Amino acid sequence: MVGAATEAWTALDWLLLVERELLAFAAFWFCVGLLDELAIDFAWLWLKLTGKARTPRLPVGYGAEPLSGAAAVLIPAFRESQVIGATISHMLAAWPQRDLTIYVGCYRNDAATLAAAMTAASADPRVRLVTLAAAGPTTKADCLNRLYRAMATDETRLVRRFATIVLHDAEDMVHPCALQAIDAALLLRDFVQLPVRPEQQEHSRWIAGHYSDEFAESHAKGLVVRGALGGALPAAGVGCGFSRAALGDLAARRAADGEAGPFAPECLTEDYELGLVMSNEGRGSAFLRLRDDAGALVATRSYFPNRLDAAVRQKTRWVHGIAFQGWDRMGWSLHPVDIWMALRDRRGPLIALVLASAYVLLTLDAVLLVLRGMGKVDVLPLSEPLRWMLLASFAGFVWRAASRALFTTREYGWREGCWSVLRIPIANIIAIMAGRRAMVAYFRSLQDGTVVWDKTVHDAHPATASLKRPALQAVQA
Repeated sequence: MVGAATEAWTALDWLLLVERELLAFAAFWFCVGLLDELAIDFAWLWLKLTGKARTPRLPVGYGAEPLSGAAAVLIPAFRESQVIGATISHMLAAWPQRDLTIYVGCYRNDAATLAAAMTAASADPRVRLVTLAAAGPTTKADCLNRLYRAMATDETRLVRRFATIVLHDAEDMVHPCALQAIDAALLLRDFVQLPVRPEQQEHSRWIAGHYSDEFAESHAKGLVVRGALGGALPAAGVGCGFSRAALGDLAARRAADGEAGPFAPECLTEDYELGLVMSNEGRGSAFLRLRDDAGALVATRSYFPNRLDAAVRQKTRWVHGIAFQGWDRMGWSLHPVDIWMALRDRRGPLIALVLASAYVLLTLDAVLLVLRGMGKVDVLPLSEPLRWMLLASFAGFVWRAASRALFTTREYGWREGCWSVLRIPIANIIAIMAGRRAMVAYFRSLQDGTVVWDKTVHDAHPATASLKRPALQAVQA
């Protein structure tokens, strides 16, 4: 009996030790993350106070004028029959310029998407449907390379050269001013990125809603600071434009290495990588944050995943491509700002580990609280450094929650701002699950070397929904 009691108390001692170690681990990394976020926050505040982070408002009628040169839009599509028609129809109506050609890539084993695209294109000569010989899905980059080659073939056949190349996904709803804004910006830069604005979904306030919170803050603060500091900008794959000359130079270099286009088919986040490459070459990059004459953000709107499994699958691809493949394929820059931003981009696995530790810690504390109430264990005193780290972590959480609520409120209204705070645990759970799956997928890819287009399925389009006016209007920021 004495031996059993001693063993029981030893187990409790180990439990207390694990709890204290997890507490120190989580508190330390929360403080490191807080310092990182405070640096971004103070940089953004400085930009706002000095007027360098203003969001210009475009004049009335902007967006309908002729372009400076011909523009091509590349849209890869696989099993997107429910949204591709709305995307094409809305894009044709929003962008009336005659110097526009929309290239839509479909697969021979996806007749439904091809039929929907043909119906939407109707007789408009600005739409060019390209059918891939391979059975889909291959990879998004492979489809984009096929569209790029079709565009280059048209340039030779029609004896004309495009000036602007824009990337979009099959589920995107474009802004009427976006094409002209991208075209004008590319007169000075080789790559420009517009914000992404996830649309609200009433039936998925928790899952889909957390995307709105993250993009509202990232594309109103994070990328603004990144661009102002001269850091390389990632491409989101939608609402991004590239100069034809710069993309052609990249394609030529890749062709010399035996590759078939400017996009890397072996990379899960080829758009992210492409943006960084373009930012560090030629005339560099710019993040365009503009509002139209009504005050609405000039951004790409779309519905993001509204189910937990789909959200985890999408973010797994992002973490795998950016954190793991990005490290392998791109290494590290010697530019201090780029090192900082690369650390921020690739922190997904670490965030998942720290958050998982914090939730395990909460469970252990709940168990220990019960045991303390039963008189089984004593409270371990906190060291002074740990006490200060815990206070800083709590203050940091309040600060971060307030920041997220502020940016969500500015774009979606105060109700969504309040919801954004409640959605933080949901975002954390998705991050933990995606980080774990990304690590497993990465080690699996090291064994077989295969990369699969684990794409998101879309069944609704913002252009066919009755968008609410409060969500479309926003203040000058």
